[in-house]
Amino acid sequence: MLFSKPDRNQVIALAGVFQACQLVETLAKTGSVPSDRFGVCIESLFQQNPENTEAVFGNLSNLQLGIESMQELITLQPRNQQPDTLRYVVGVVYLANKLRNKKTMLNVIGERLQQAGRQAEHFGAATHTNVIANLAQVYQDTISTFRYRIQVNGYAGYLQQEAIAQRVRCLLFAGIRAAVLWHQLGGRRRHLIFNRQQLLQQLRLLQQESSQPQH
Repeated sequence: MLFSKPDRNQVIALAGVFQACQLVETLAKTGSVPSDRFGVCIESLFQQNPENTEAVFGNLSNLQLGIESMQELITLQPRNQQPDTLRYVVGVVYLANKLRNKKTMLNVIGERLQQAGRQAEHFGAATHTNVIANLAQVYQDTISTFRYRIQVNGYAGYLQQEAIAQRVRCLLFAGIRAAVLWHQLGGRRRHLIFNRQQLLQQLRLLQQESSQPQH
């Protein structure tokens, strides 16, 4: 049986997964993340009908962190101890697969994201504290009800702060949204295992594109 190789759009969506998961690791261990990278993830949650895959994240340069993280992590040799980011990616992809089969939950998430989108317009920012709290609550009320939970490693002093815990949930939410998109575009877990060279090739092309001046 011939398997399709990962294409450009799939790799863009997957870079969105890696970016969100990389930010989860950084936030849990340092207590902060770059506001622009965080904003890209949060705003992706509100892109319900994007004109193309790139538009979910604004543009390719917004995914630079995800592209670099993905390049670094998929070239690692298998080890007993997986890097946390890679473990989060596996968990996010698993939860996205569970979510895709829950039509009622998907409808609830869609409606509540629309409400959060209106809230973001009201406050003039998708990353406003109230919007983040709302999105984190949506995640808790829906995806957090699955039996499987992603265990986040980090400094307890940070993770016990409600504002940071909310941001972690929002980033996991964004990662799952990107993973659902990846699957819709034909991305499969086997691509991560059997098609690493093709993934790296696409990533190199994306990196060249993202470094071009934006017109």
